[in-house]
Amino acid sequence: MWIFGRKGASGFSASSTAEEVAQDIDASGLTAIITGASSGIGKETARVLALRGARVIMAVRNVESGKEVKETIIKEIPNAKIDVMELDLSCMTSVRKFASDYNSLALPLNLLIYNNLRAYGQSKLANILHANELTRRFKEEGVQITVNSLHPGVIATNLFRHHGFIDGILNWFGKYFTKNIPQGAATACYLALHPKVKGVNGEYFMDSNIAKASSFGQDAELAKKLWDFSFNAIDLLN
Repeated sequence: MWIFGRKGASGFSASSTAEEVAQDIDASGLTAIITGASSGIGKETARVLALRGARVIMAVRNVESGKEVKETIIKEIPNAKIDVMELDLSCMTSVRKFASDYNSLALPLNLLIYNNLRAYGQSKLANILHANELTRRFKEEGVQITVNSLHPGVIATNLFRHHGFIDGILNWFGKYFTKNIPQGAATACYLALHPKVKGVNGEYFMDSNIAKASSFGQDAELAKKLWDFSFNAIDLLN
């Protein structure tokens, strides 16, 4: 459990939990689609949004795992409005064909040892860039939809289960220097539910407060380049 951190402008900190940031909020008019909802912070996000009355659609790769999570949530929250939807991964083989083209974008890599961790970091940067470009396009078109990106923090989940050395270090220090799952889900729940976020658009959040992304994450040209590449890839897949 993360035990450090000072409260920011939102009134929350790195140690705040998802339930704390969503306390007393009525989300009964909200529909939330949550990917990766069968475990970790996705599961906790689904649980807390359902607890606050939102209709939750769990988008998962493994439907059986998703159904198990749904049953667990309903046992705790009998009136929960929750459904399970299978993610369609049939296009993944075709997507791999674009890997070399994707590398031509030259997105910066901040982790220098493990290739798959570099790819993970690159994908998180791509999420930020996509959110920024989507914000710009919505604003340009006068669409009133809020888009923000977030960093959940370093979470004690099974993400590093295939990296014995790193997993061992995180397990050893985790209870002191990493967030637990309820803390890791806090920023997502804050952005989804809290009235203080109303009208806030195109920002990057950490610990339930506005933060500053890296210089790469603020690169508008790189964001547009990634957007154009993504749509070209979709057109080719179709």
